[in-house]
Amino acid sequence: MTDSKPTVAEGSEYVVFFEGGPSDGSTDTRTSFNGSYEDEIVDYVLVEGIETGFVYKVREAKMNGEQLQVHYKLDEADSDPVDALENRGDRTDEFGTF
Repeated sequence: MTDSKPTVAEGSEYVVFFEGGPSDGSTDTRTSFNGSYEDEIVDYVLVEGIETGFVYKVREAKMNGEQLQVHYKLDEADSDPVDALENRGDRTDEFGTF
């Protein structure tokens, strides 16, 4: 069996698709520095004013014509913990209530 990991020219861009978490459904463009793509991306998002790291790991990578597309799925276990809205104690939502 051979490794079928898609490759691109060093310095080429590839498209990232996020699945799950706060970045669900969003896309990004990354640059390849080694002819490949990152196995893991940490996406930093402000949650109640606190910078929180969400870890996304490769789910699928494929060539679509000349363009490399990489799908990343949220890895909750490796991400920073975030309290569920109902477990945030005396904190409130944007309307001042829960």
